[in-house]
Amino acid sequence: MRLAGSLQLVVLLALSTAAKDLNIPPEVEQLPTIVFHTTGPIIALPSDNNVTIRCEARGNPPPEYRWTKDDLDFIPPQPATIRSYQLATDGTFVLQNKSLARFQGKYRCYASNKLGTAMTETIELIVPSMPKFPKETVEPIVVEEGEPFVLQCNPPKGISPRKIHWMSIGLQHIEQDERVSMGTDGSLYFAHALQKDTRQDYCCFADFFRIRTIVHKTAMAVQVKPWTPQYESDSSDASPPVRAPVLLLPSGVQTEHVLLKGAELQLECLPGGYPTPKVEWMKMGDKLTPRATFDNFGKLLTIAAIEESDEGKYMCIAKNSVGQAVHYFDVIVEESPKWLTEPPHSQLTVIGSDVHIKCSVSGKPQPDIMWRKNGHIFEDDPLNNKRVLDDTIVLHNAMPDDSGVYQCEAANRHGVVLGNVNIMIMNTAPLILTQDYQEYAMILGEDVAMNCSAFGSPPPTISWAKDETPETIEGERFVALQNGSLQISSVEKKDSGEYVCVADNSEGKSSITAVLAVKDPTRIANGPQDMQVISGTTAQLMCQAEYDKSLEDSLEVFWIKDGEKMTHSTEERSRYFVGDGMLQIMNVNLSDEGVYTCMARTRLDEANITAFLTVLDVPDAPQNLEISGLNNLRNIRLDWVPGSDHNSSVIEFVVEYEESQWEPGKWKELHKVPGSQATAELALHGHLNYQFRVYAVNAVGPGPPSEPTERYKTPPAAPDRNPENIKIQGHLPHQMDITWEPLFPVEHNGPGLEYKVSYRKLAVDDTWTEHLVKRHSFVVRNTSTFIPYEIKIQSKNSHGWGPEPKITTGYSGEDVVFRHCLRENVSVPTAAPRDVAVEVINTTVLRVSWTPVPPATLRGHLRGYHVHWLRKRSFLNPDRILDERHMLSFPGKRTHAIVPRLDAFSEYTLTVNVFNKKGNGPSSDPVSFTTPEGVPEQVPILTTSNARRDSIRLVWGPPPVANGILTGYLLQYHLINETTKEVVDSREMNITGPDTTHWQLEGLEGGSLYLFHLSACTRAGCGPPLSQESSTVTPARVAVQQRGISTKGWFIGTMCAVALLTLIVLIVCFMRRNQGGKYAGTPPPGRQDMLAMDKVKEKEDIHPEEQSQAMNDDTFCEYSDSDEKPLRGSLCSLDGDDAVGDSVSRDSLVDYADGGGEFSEDGSFIGEYSGHKQGGSVTAHNGFGPVTA
Repeated sequence: MRLAGSLQLVVLLALSTAAKDLNIPPEVEQLPTIVFHTTGPIIALPSDNNVTIRCEARGNPPPEYRWTKDDLDFIPPQPATIRSYQLATDGTFVLQNKSLARFQGKYRCYASNKLGTAMTETIELIVPSMPKFPKETVEPIVVEEGEPFVLQCNPPKGISPRKIHWMSIGLQHIEQDERVSMGTDGSLYFAHALQKDTRQDYCCFADFFRIRTIVHKTAMAVQVKPWTPQYESDSSDASPPVRAPVLLLPSGVQTEHVLLKGAELQLECLPGGYPTPKVEWMKMGDKLTPRATFDNFGKLLTIAAIEESDEGKYMCIAKNSVGQAVHYFDVIVEESPKWLTEPPHSQLTVIGSDVHIKCSVSGKPQPDIMWRKNGHIFEDDPLNNKRVLDDTIVLHNAMPDDSGVYQCEAANRHGVVLGNVNIMIMNTAPLILTQDYQEYAMILGEDVAMNCSAFGSPPPTISWAKDETPETIEGERFVALQNGSLQISSVEKKDSGEYVCVADNSEGKSSITAVLAVKDPTRIANGPQDMQVISGTTAQLMCQAEYDKSLEDSLEVFWIKDGEKMTHSTEERSRYFVGDGMLQIMNVNLSDEGVYTCMARTRLDEANITAFLTVLDVPDAPQNLEISGLNNLRNIRLDWVPGSDHNSSVIEFVVEYEESQWEPGKWKELHKVPGSQATAELALHGHLNYQFRVYAVNAVGPGPPSEPTERYKTPPAAPDRNPENIKIQGHLPHQMDITWEPLFPVEHNGPGLEYKVSYRKLAVDDTWTEHLVKRHSFVVRNTSTFIPYEIKIQSKNSHGWGPEPKITTGYSGEDVVFRHCLRENVSVPTAAPRDVAVEVINTTVLRVSWTPVPPATLRGHLRGYHVHWLRKRSFLNPDRILDERHMLSFPGKRTHAIVPRLDAFSEYTLTVNVFNKKGNGPSSDPVSFTTPEGVPEQVPILTTSNARRDSIRLVWGPPPVANGILTGYLLQYHLINETTKEVVDSREMNITGPDTTHWQLEGLEGGSLYLFHLSACTRAGCGPPLSQESSTVTPARVAVQQRGISTKGWFIGTMCAVALLTLIVLIVCFMRRNQGGKYAGTPPPGRQDMLAMDKVKEKEDIHPEEQSQAMNDDTFCEYSDSDEKPLRGSLCSLDGDDAVGDSVSRDSLVDYADGGGEFSEDGSFIGEYSGHKQGGSVTAHNGFGPVTA
């Protein structure tokens, strides 16, 4: 609203205002007002030590008190029986229990000062006497059989509630039924007398349990005379004659019941007659209310909380086979006096005005109204302009001496209501009740109401001005309120300053000054973000606040977790640290997961931001392992119930076994299944006593194992396989040594394991020579020199033979001429392969070819070729010299090989040498080549945050291996239909800049689900993508997030730091998981070293080195199994050293041999490696040759 001139407000005090609502300052004289008094009636119990009657009033001057008792002045008697606590100024007194009976009566309190007198309603004090029955002599009651009679109780009055019991002197209850029942008056009513009613000890007991008192009446005797028929003809029927119903209670034909509205109505009809009459009820001209209930065998009608609609005429009918009796009840519902709306209001008015005081009451019967002024009867006085018009007083041309407390007292026979009305007739200059120079500190944008409460008669006019310039507070933001306050909406900085409030009436004026200070709002500049953290690591939640510097002394920054304020211990061992705007949680565990709220609070406002901390941990152990059979006893199914994955999906389940025969107590891996599967089908060996357990693996690591199952015993069976890795060697002429890897003990499948060794000359003999041995070696003697043989070995135990074995070819021993050559140190090959050429196929694979050495230079049996290569440097860091040496062995006669697993974007040299049984030949001339740039590996992490209506923030980490010069990232995003999960729309964008690790993606649809794919890119292309789903928020949530901070620079820096820390953790985990080479399934931590040692021990047990005897001159040509290690694809150094040591690779020759494993002679395995084939070759003759591309 726009105010003209200055902002003005007229404070119009209502002509009718409740006394308690009159805002009269303490400095102004005012009439007494009763604020509290004891309400009656007061019932003094014998257990009460004293009775306190209170009366409190306020006024200026402070009121004095006086009391009346039964309309007479009450003066406290002797101090020994009554104590007065400054009765004149306090109004409260205490009556001692010692002689309370003499103080029984009706009290009234009067509170007076020089302006008038207020009074209370009457306060009745009831001091009941101890109830007792009067002493009396009760004559025996003699009745004839069949007659009705009544035993009167007439219980004494006492403190309610009261309960009546009819019992014998021996405290046995008198049995009551439809014939004999007790009325509400306590008497016992007999519909007709029977012989069994004769007894001498009918007693009426009255129980006043509030005062814990039971009294009883003198015992009454009843004698029932048997009925005697008048005529002898009636003697055949001994029963008394039938009697028509009569009403024992109530008497007469009609009674009247007057009740207060809300009371309980009880109507009772107790009939006499033979047979016992039945009682029925009805309401004349209407139906009985559903609230009506019937008790005492239908003789008592009860209606709780009676209403006006229950008023009317009721009838009870007592019937038997002879006749009926009726009684009518007139029920009248009345009401005690009550205010129609509320008591009369107190009034403040100016001299010379007319005053009307109306006392609006209702009641039934209509209450009589009595008017008083200051406690004295106020009568009609037309000559002095004072009129009493029934329920209204009119004061014409009121003057100051008309001021006072007027009492309106309305009464009928059911009660009284009293209202005190303060009437003040006065003229006074304005008095401002609000403190001068009161400061209002408000936050920018809030609403403020600066108070200016004024008292005056006539009512003053209120006006406001700022800096003595009324125009400065004009406008829609400035509103004058009815109570005199100035309200400013959405305060601004320029609103700060001093405001003057002026109150003015005909008697004078007054003013005060209000000071408005507008403060900057508190806000969270750098708040926490939703994050995931691995259990046992440290979580960091940011909380940096900006605030008005003038509020610094009241600033408090704290954290709330799951709705409860966090308290941080100062002990050194505490896991929580708060400082530098950050909450750090060390050694995070699952109990730390939850909602964290950063709260910044000043004395004026507060701000908060909430984030959810998700704790990732290893999975819990599976539960309820259960074994079930399949098609036979050696094939079972194992089921389990997965434990909690602790916010990281289970990747796989690992089934382990332990058997009690060969290695009891040692657990070994048996089977793996995907994390989505909670069952495994297991093929078992025979003749073993198994037990199983399962553990789960997620991205965090392996979890604890489950409890083991019960033992499961498999039946014995024939062996499932034959020995492998058969070796045929000729250490001596005319002799052939055959060795093999025996079956593992658990593979025996039963007792009595043996091996059948069968051999024959290749293409010469048709029949097999067979021998049955228990060892895993056999020597064939008297063989021809260097002759090929076919050999096969089959397993056997007490339950049968193993499968048909495969045939292996080998040679018998070489002649003595060769051994003589070995002694002359000319046993190894003497020539190197020539024409070595390299063809780079892609970034990690090449094809190497060569011209074989002449047969004469082999100096023995050709075993194969070694390819050695040296990685000299990476073009990503060309100044760093590398010395990464690798070697692969390729068996047999060949002219080329495939070399895999090279590093992209690197410089290499390569050599080839031939080897026979006794060692390596010389290396070829080295050939230099380079691998091209490749695509990067997958980015390790991709997260989304700061979702808004049309945008989402993506944060990722760079790829752990770039395989080239990183040029940027390819982002593909798809809009997903959340119902059908179908792709609705797809888009992609290139993000240039290799250092970019976050991106705010704009232009998305609100409240929609998106699937994001992110790939790192080099000049060679883009690597495999990492996916992430996220949703934009709905418009309703946007309003909450408009004060977000995700676009601030410091926030971006924080997110980059979090992404980098997460990347480091992932790289460490990745490196630890890949320490076992190309084999997957890393055992749980703590068991890796144990498992490695177990495998070595197992290997040693199976392959005892029976050939490792010390060599002498005669056996120089013989060699141990360690000499064969290069034949298994071991990695050796490029310098030709045959030592294998720690550099031995786990890659088997089978992986790269012609026609075996994954690789073939023509390089058809190349599809196993990604990348495009690169043209060009490298050829070397005598020295380094040129490299062509």
